[in-house]
Amino acid sequence: MTYLKHGILAAAIMLAATMTYPHPAHAQPCEQESFEEAKYVVCALEPGKADLRLFWKNADGAPYRAFSSLAEAVHAEGRMLAFAVNAGMYRVDFSPMGLYVENSRELQPANTTKAESSSGQVPNFYRKPNGIFFLSEASAGILPTDEFLKHRPKVRFATQSGPMLVIANKLNPIFIVGSTDRTRRSGVGVCDGGAVRFAISEDGVNFHDFARLFRDHLKCPDALFLDGGRGVGLYNPEMGRNDRSWHGGYGPIFGLVE
Repeated sequence: MTYLKHGILAAAIMLAATMTYPHPAHAQPCEQESFEEAKYVVCALEPGKADLRLFWKNADGAPYRAFSSLAEAVHAEGRMLAFAVNAGMYRVDFSPMGLYVENSRELQPANTTKAESSSGQVPNFYRKPNGIFFLSEASAGILPTDEFLKHRPKVRFATQSGPMLVIANKLNPIFIVGSTDRTRRSGVGVCDGGAVRFAISEDGVNFHDFARLFRDHLKCPDALFLDGGRGVGLYNPEMGRNDRSWHGGYGPIFGLVE
């Protein structure tokens, strides 16, 4: 009976998240795409013309954790959350693993720790090079962390994650062709013309194939891995999507506000 109640509650939350708020009248940013037999959801926007933001904590200072919680907060301000995705890896307290800048304020410093593992399994965040996605007033960029810290561009929003997928139109050389390490993955690319594209795989893909999606299919000379496995998530009312994280919630979140 307890499981049934939980199932009914989850269904009610999903229904509210996808039906309470009005849908945008213009073309919606996310579409289903396929690349080499794998299925993806790709969300595209143009910085300067779209209000893309980073979110972490609500007005009470607690992490939003759920897309629906963020949608409610945006709605209370008379706006709408058009889509949202996990904005990178996070700790058990839902704090960002690395650099996090929100509204031009650095709330978390860059993480330059070099992780080592006796088993050879270095956590994804620490696989080199990792990188930083950032938004200025009218443009977006992705730089390896060392390059970003060297130049310190002025940014409104920034999040650190890793590894880099594509660097100056070249795949990260650490990726293995035909790797059996396949899972759902999410990432972001800055593409031809400065457009930003988020991609969420619906199927299990390895890093090499996921990086090629950005470089060869989406035409993004720079792309950054955001998260994989149970941390992959998408909010998009038009698609009826309000994914939840099986880690108990999300940390930093990208959100498109309309």
